[in-house]
Amino acid sequence: MKVLAINRDSIVDGEGLRTVVYFAGCPHRCYGCHNPESWDYDQGKDYTADELVEAVLQGETQNVTLSGGEPFAQAEEVYPAAAALKRSGLNVWSYTGYEYEELAESGTDSQKALLETIDVLVDGPYRDKERDTTLAFRGSRNQRIIRLKEQKAAQLSSK
Repeated sequence: MKVLAINRDSIVDGEGLRTVVYFAGCPHRCYGCHNPESWDYDQGKDYTADELVEAVLQGETQNVTLSGGEPFAQAEEVYPAAAALKRSGLNVWSYTGYEYEELAESGTDSQKALLETIDVLVDGPYRDKERDTTLAFRGSRNQRIIRLKEQKAAQLSSK
């Protein structure tokens, strides 16, 4: 997988102190994106899942955020790393320009597996016309913070 950067001690990419992994490549190319250098799939450094897990766990973190670029564009490679980080006890957030329903209903098997691993998903493309700097952890009003474990529990209890 291609990784642009691993940043430690973020307080803006999810709740708590987090390590953020920025993946290379993004099909969305949102107008006004704050990270357009992440669009190119050929940028960054190659990592195996084990190398990425080791790099993240070197820090003193209990939280990790998968960002980009688009983590779900590399889901086949990202999923094993995210699953290992989750097994290590980390809280896992992910940003995506896809909407949750699109991934859950029409995503690849790897994208669906990655969804199952994540605790919190911030979904939806960045929309410059809906920019709102007062929102926590989001850039535009259309984006949602979805607590996937809570959502799944609510869906099961409603059946």
